[in-house]
Amino acid sequence: MTGKQPLLVVDGDSFGHRAYHALPKTIRRRDGSAGAAIVGFANFLIKLYLEEKPTAVLAGWDTLDVPNHRQALFPAYQGGRVFDEELLQQLNELPKFVDACGFANAKAPGYEADDFLAAAVAREEGLGRRTVVASGDRDAFQLASELTTIVYPIRAGVMERVGPDEVRIKYGVDPKQVPDFIALRGDPSDKIPGAKGVGPSTAASILRKYGSLENALADGRFEQQASELRLYRKIASMNPSAPIPKVRRQIPEWARASALTRGWGLNQLADRLLKLQVT
Repeated sequence: MTGKQPLLVVDGDSFGHRAYHALPKTIRRRDGSAGAAIVGFANFLIKLYLEEKPTAVLAGWDTLDVPNHRQALFPAYQGGRVFDEELLQQLNELPKFVDACGFANAKAPGYEADDFLAAAVAREEGLGRRTVVASGDRDAFQLASELTTIVYPIRAGVMERVGPDEVRIKYGVDPKQVPDFIALRGDPSDKIPGAKGVGPSTAASILRKYGSLENALADGRFEQQASELRLYRKIASMNPSAPIPKVRRQIPEWARASALTRGWGLNQLADRLLKLQVT
């Protein structure tokens, strides 16, 4: 890909979940199955595409029916999460919608959506190109750089742009220190305990002093938890080696996406997509 336009990389599961919980469950497809997550995700993707004007779009997805590599390392990771069957059904349909739009998907057993985001950023930055990463997970802040901007939802319809300076303001650490920060502070949503007695402020001050978790451990800090904290850091680190497809410049196929959604009986969304094709 060439030019000044960025690659847009989207955490598909993150926004699929948000859409499912934000819109009325009365939105149904022609066969009576749920449609709220599809409609909400589609509207978000359209809005983001029109705002960012990317050269291409890549959506990353979790594989929920097999354990990922983090769960293999730390079985408690994300433990206790239970998803509604209607949400799972729609998460399986969303990659079909992305494909119908002419965009690319990345999904593979053992990996999470986060990993595909990291792999795409690593590839683009290696080529000196810009990336916009859309994610509702603050773990993605570790990807922020001069070439990579995170767009993060802060309330309905409003996205915050996060670069290195914003990460420093929010956490008091550099983006590359975010996995160390998470390891020390912990992350209740992912069931990462963190270091005993350490909160956000203490975690940030430790990293400002030592530069990294590893340096703090080398100085004798957290001797009883050293192996655990290294594991937490590994879990919090996105994997830039995740397999992603080659992505070339794309031209949206809104009419094809319109036909797909009309087949699902989501006519209002189909009309919107068809109008985009005409304009």
